[in-house]
Amino acid sequence: MPLVEFTPNLASQTSAQACRVEGATVGESLQAVFAKQPGLRSYLLDDQGAVRHHVVVFVDGAAIKDRRTLSDSVQPDSEIFIMQALSGG
Repeated sequence: MPLVEFTPNLASQTSAQACRVEGATVGESLQAVFAKQPGLRSYLLDDQGAVRHHVVVFVDGAAIKDRRTLSDSVQPDSEIFIMQALSGG
């Protein structure tokens, strides 16, 4: 089962806990996370289900390519890492 982890800052703001979930894609894995932690969905995804502009999702160290439908595949031993992108001056 893929491991889903969050930056410490994101975890502290949302109470997100690292967890292992079932899923063959990023979308399926995140849906499994949201079933455990429903408050995370609106923090990570917009109302269309796409990754929010200032959120970045990595699978095994590479940024996902499909931010809109989350179709990037994951392996049972994959690590999905979610962080907030920082912006501003």
